[in-house]
Amino acid sequence: MDDAYWKTTPLEAMSPSQWEQLCDGCGKCCLSKLEDEDTGEIYWTSVGCRLFDGATCRCADYANRLARVPDCVGLTPENVRTISWLPSTCAYRLVGEGHDLYWWHHLVSGSRETVHEAGVSVRGKLTASEDDMAEPEDYFDHMLDEEP
Repeated sequence: MDDAYWKTTPLEAMSPSQWEQLCDGCGKCCLSKLEDEDTGEIYWTSVGCRLFDGATCRCADYANRLARVPDCVGLTPENVRTISWLPSTCAYRLVGEGHDLYWWHHLVSGSRETVHEAGVSVRGKLTASEDDMAEPEDYFDHMLDEEP
C-alpha cells in the first residue's frame, strides 16, 4: 500500500483496498442515531447494530451487511461528504474535508489498537443492541450527551 496515499489520492480515486483501509475501526457509524425531524439534529445512542461486535468494533457480517440490515448505510466516496452524522473523527470525513488523519489511526500508528487505546472507538461503550429494543421509544433510554 502506498505510504500516506490518503494525502495525495482523492476519495473518488482510491482503489477498493485503499478505501477499506481508510476506515479507522472506531465503530461509531454502527451505533444507532436519532434525528430530530424538525431540526435535523443528530442524537447519538449507545445502541449497536445487531451485526456489530462491540468487543472488536467490527461487523459480524460485513460482506452481507447491506442485505441483512435494511437501514445500514454503506459508505462510499460518493456519499461520505453528504452524511451529516459521520463522526468528527471519521477518517473518511477528515480526508474528504482535506484534513490529515489523527495519530491514533492505524495507517499512521501502524496498529489497529491505537484507536481503542486513545479512547476514540466505541469498544466497551455499548449498552444494548438493536435486538434489545422492543419499542422505538427504548432508544431514548440509551441517548448520549455527545458524540461518543
